[in-house]
Amino acid sequence: MKPLTRTALVSAAALLTALPAWAVSGQDVLENTCAACHVQRPDGGWERIDAARKTPEGWDMTVTRMMHNHGVALTPEERAAVVRYLADTRGLTVAETEGRRYILEREPVAVDEGPNTQMTQTCGRCHSYARVALQRRTPEDWAHLVNFHLGQFPTLEYQALARDRDWWGIAQAEIIPFLAKTYPLGDAPAPFAGDASGEYVLAGRQPGVGDYSGKLVLARNGADYDVTMTLDFADASRSFTGTGRILGAGEWRATLTDGTTTIRQVASLTEGGHVSGRWYEAESDVTGGRIEALRRDSAPQIIAAFPRRLKLGEETRVTLAGAGLSDQLTLPEGVSGSVESVKDGVTTLKLTAKGAPGPVAIGLGGQSIDLIAYEKPDRITIVPDMAMARIGGNGGPIPKTPAQFEAMGWLNGPDGQPATDDDIALGVFPAQWRTDNFNEEAVKMEDAKYAGSISESGLFMPADAGPNPERPMMTNNAGNLKVIATVDAGDAPLTAEAHLYATVQRFVDAPIR
Repeated sequence: MKPLTRTALVSAAALLTALPAWAVSGQDVLENTCAACHVQRPDGGWERIDAARKTPEGWDMTVTRMMHNHGVALTPEERAAVVRYLADTRGLTVAETEGRRYILEREPVAVDEGPNTQMTQTCGRCHSYARVALQRRTPEDWAHLVNFHLGQFPTLEYQALARDRDWWGIAQAEIIPFLAKTYPLGDAPAPFAGDASGEYVLAGRQPGVGDYSGKLVLARNGADYDVTMTLDFADASRSFTGTGRILGAGEWRATLTDGTTTIRQVASLTEGGHVSGRWYEAESDVTGGRIEALRRDSAPQIIAAFPRRLKLGEETRVTLAGAGLSDQLTLPEGVSGSVESVKDGVTTLKLTAKGAPGPVAIGLGGQSIDLIAYEKPDRITIVPDMAMARIGGNGGPIPKTPAQFEAMGWLNGPDGQPATDDDIALGVFPAQWRTDNFNEEAVKMEDAKYAGSISESGLFMPADAGPNPERPMMTNNAGNLKVIATVDAGDAPLTAEAHLYATVQRFVDAPIR
């Protein structure tokens, strides 16, 4: 039996995009390797394998577990081939992933809530609830999964949020029926059948850096695609090239580089040519940005506008990105301006608003979008309001994981009350940043002194891993902090606070956390 090599430990996104074409097919791997343990039924289906549908990352986790726990020897090419085959034939629809895609796209998330407290406590105490919601199984296979958990992790019933209740009884009587009803197997969707080649207009925002428009070009190359992505920020551009592929019903995965930094793209892609997802740095997935992209030849549509606010009495340059945009500008009463440029799906406007604060509808070539006229924000919040950073480095193999914050401005809305449903978001404002101890214990441990520092752009960089001889009991540099933002709003500055845990390294980093 071939030994398991380090190749089996690379990320799913990297594996599914970085390998060359393979001679073996995924069906061959299933029939020649998986069949050693999984029985093929008379109808041609496979025991256990056909009882579940998953995302590409979910199938990769399953295949990797077979390699680690059961000694299945696969080359990287074989592993990628069978994962692709399973994702194509036993995958999820894009609609089935909605609301939980953040975990695939590596959005920094501190709190991952289930549909109710019981499900959060039962599943979310060990991994994200999104991992549960991104799969479909038969009732029998959901029962198998619960049994597997107890067999694989025999101390499960004695951990927090389990030893205080009849965990096994609840799992059998309530959890399994809930999972079977909420996430039934259903039919697998057909794999993506079209050719996604073409030029796309894209737009997004990289937190801490700014908004961007740009271009995404896909060119079919065999079963995969050659990819070029250009991001045009206000003061600079970045260009990346690489390869990507479509898995299942429309799961886009790509690996690109600008010659210095390697990034991943994880997104959904529709037959109509709409891409929605995120890119992030391979070495630090906190660093990245959203992607909304549309084929240049799509029906007229605005996919992004930035900034979304017009300060009363001041000229503002507004960028609109989309398909089929023209220079036919329609402005409401109280707003004046003109089209400055139209190029490659990006239209730049120069607008000035007067009158009362609130939404103003801007028309462009038959499309309309609301911008917000304002005098000054009524309040600010910090996004995210809770985050985790992780100490690291210091000669060790696990790098630091930073946390990125931004200050969001708000109008109180028609009711004049803050933090109600009718509040109007103004977007991100420049802010001054600092950290402080979160509570009395943090004061005692001097967490703000040792846990890390925050930059002018709101990026918190945690301190080094390892014991710190300057701290009580030589503890590490973890800490419990407040993050404080201050925004200049004219008469008086506005402030807001967020909660930050600078915690320990993540020693096991699964494709779906």
